[in-house]
Amino acid sequence: MIYYFISLLIIFLDQLSKWAIVKYMDLYESIPIVKGWFHITSSRNRGAAFGILQNKQWFFIILTLIVILFLIYYIYKIHKAQKLFALSLSFILGGAIGNLIDRITTGEVVDFIDVRIINYPIFNLADSAIVVGVILMIWEMFFSKEAKKDQV
Repeated sequence: MIYYFISLLIIFLDQLSKWAIVKYMDLYESIPIVKGWFHITSSRNRGAAFGILQNKQWFFIILTLIVILFLIYYIYKIHKAQKLFALSLSFILGGAIGNLIDRITTGEVVDFIDVRIINYPIFNLADSAIVVGVILMIWEMFFSKEAKKDQV
């Protein structure tokens, strides 16, 4: 099914990018792409978004495994009737598995996308996939043809 393939592609790109950061950059090394606006910065995170709940790896691993099982089941259940919603879940699934691999193998998540134009935490492709998935989910819930039918 295409939705699981999309998740696998996200996992592959996420892990490849993190491998390159770990292999070719020192921890906290920063390479300006657009100086002062966008950098590639090698960082690690033992917590969740914005560094909350540091060093609670087992909590994140168990919670993520539960979410992954739910996503796999739900994508299978809805993929024919709700294509955009299934796509949104496939992005979230790929991102969740990408960060889970880091937590299990190293006890921390590799982050490297450093947007400096705003004061924002450093993140990675898995995080980006999760955000894109949530945006698609919100779009589907509030702006799709189905959502508009429900409002009438």
